Amino acid sequence: MHDKARRLKKARSPAGDPRYGERLPPGQVLTERFPILHEGEVPEYDRATWRLRLSGALSKTLELSLDDLLALPQRELVCDIHCVTRWSKFDTAWRGVHLSDLLAHYGVEPAGQFVMAYADHDYETNLPLEHLLRPDSLLATHYAGEPLTPVHGWPLRLVIAGRYFWKSAKWLRELAFSDSDRLGFWERNGFHNEADPFREERFSGEALDIPEDEWERKAFD
Repeated sequence: MHDKARRLKKARSPAGDPRYGERLPPGQVLTERFPILHEGEVPEYDRATWRLRLSGALSKTLELSLDDLLALPQRELVCDIHCVTRWSKFDTAWRGVHLSDLLAHYGVEPAGQFVMAYADHDYETNLPLEHLLRPDSLLATHYAGEPLTPVHGWPLRLVIAGRYFWKSAKWLRELAFSDSDRLGFWERNGFHNEADPFREERFSGEALDIPEDEWERKAFD
């Protein structure tokens, strides 16, 4: 098990806040700021050469530039986000491309029911395709009306509102479609494969209602 999962399991769980009713998942603390958490350094990209690749069990492979994505129909998404490290932020505002619009525009048909999202630095997280096709998901290029900042995933990140935020991979580079599920980086290192915050699906193995307050000592927007 990865050390981060061990540290999370050793921390103490915060009490629920009745002011937020069922909107705030169990074991979460609400913050107005936007914590900045990631593994490794913030990558740098050349906009002219950056590409998003769609590969695997598809009717055809695609490679798209940032301009290609920005030329597609754009959607707005306002959603609550929840991090496995115990913070939640309400009403975050995103803009970008929905996967269903992208696939329809290019006439691409997925043959598999699972997707591996690959991102820098050598990060990967797995999702059922249906999660990316839900209305509360997005291939996001903007946050709060502005292009994503590098620390939040510029030029592209996933937003999967109904799952813990490690599933919303920053610095997205590829979506690989498959007919079988395969565990991603955190999923192989002690985190739950389903990652539903309202079921507290934080960890694989034994269920422990324990948090980490390390995020409070991180940088914030």
